[in-house]
Amino acid sequence: MDYSIAIQTLKNSDSILANVIEIVGDCQLYQVQQTQDLLFSLSRSILYQQLSGKAAAAIHSRFLQLYPQNLPTALDILNTPDEVLRTAGISRPKIVYLKDLAQKVTDGLPTIEQLQVMDDEEIVKTLTPIKGIGRWTVQMLLMFRLHRLDVLPVDDLGIRAAIRHLYALAQLPDKKTVEDLGRRWKPYRSVACWYLWRSLEVKTSLVK
Repeated sequence: MDYSIAIQTLKNSDSILANVIEIVGDCQLYQVQQTQDLLFSLSRSILYQQLSGKAAAAIHSRFLQLYPQNLPTALDILNTPDEVLRTAGISRPKIVYLKDLAQKVTDGLPTIEQLQVMDDEEIVKTLTPIKGIGRWTVQMLLMFRLHRLDVLPVDDLGIRAAIRHLYALAQLPDKKTVEDLGRRWKPYRSVACWYLWRSLEVKTSLVK
């Protein structure tokens, strides 16, 4: 995917972010974009919640290994005893979330293809009734699976920490501050967020 127009737009609109872009280099957002169906994507998101990446990856791997071809169907999940899921290291609340997701898929949750034609807020309203799926989780789906370029997860701790550091704020910014700052990044806020996340991994100097 070619991000050249997005990157140039962001550089022109925000000198601090422009400095981050120069230091981090080419946008590699496409490298972490997912390709599986909605059940796979959301079950992965549920299992990754509130865990380190390494721990979550291990649990997710064990979860997939419970099923043929490592691709469980909704009925597979519903028919798996809770204690079997527990052997993969999945907490009891997350088992409830997984089974609620599987039930809603069985009941007719939209497919990825059907979601593609919906706008962002409509997708949020469609998916957040699933237990364990909040706005942030849907926003990650929008960014990394549906490839939406203008998503700003205002509650993301990493985004808030990056903004605090880069823009020399006294404390973590609140939702309104993130929203206000994000206006200058439209319509490529997803790309801006990728650079903000990467800024936490490299030493960046402040440019005002």
